[in-house]
Amino acid sequence: MTIEGRCMRCKENKSMKDVEMTKTSRGGFMAKGKCSVCGCGMCRIMSKDNAEKAVAEGEAKKSY
Repeated sequence: MTIEGRCMRCKENKSMKDVEMTKTSRGGFMAKGKCSVCGCGMCRIMSKDNAEKAVAEGEAKKSY
């Protein structure tokens, strides 16, 4: 499972690289990374279960 998000520069859903899992101010989880094609910043709101699964599988670094 690779984490995908919407790239605003490419206007398509792309896979992210250098993903870090953060928490929002309201307690939600968000994956922040770079577009694998153009390098633009991307993010994706995730559930707690999916966020913990991504960290456990090594796809994202935990930064909260």
